[in-house]
Amino acid sequence: MADKQFFVEWPNGIRTAHQVPSDMGLSLMEALKALDYPIEATCGGMALCATCRLEWLHGDLPEPGDAELDMLDTLPDAGSASRLSCQLRVTDISDGSAFRVYSLNMIEGDKPKVQHG
Repeated sequence: MADKQFFVEWPNGIRTAHQVPSDMGLSLMEALKALDYPIEATCGGMALCATCRLEWLHGDLPEPGDAELDMLDTLPDAGSASRLSCQLRVTDISDGSAFRVYSLNMIEGDKPKVQHG
């Protein structure tokens, strides 16, 4: 399988492109953690904490499952574009997808590795 490309939008609107292998069975949460994004994932990817939350901007992805919907329902500011990255597989998102990492209110020195593809 080919790599998947996706874009993370920063608070200032600039998008950073990343390419990750789509043949490793990674969740989007695991891919983002490997790229040094501030994903806590305190529940380890079980859809119990929402510390891996995203705001989906563009691209196709599967419908959320019951566990994901239950967690999102507990968040007062979750909207229709809110998703948990632990519940999304890299193989299931469309190439060129774009999203915001909810916890991406970082200082300049904490920017993740930039990969161009």
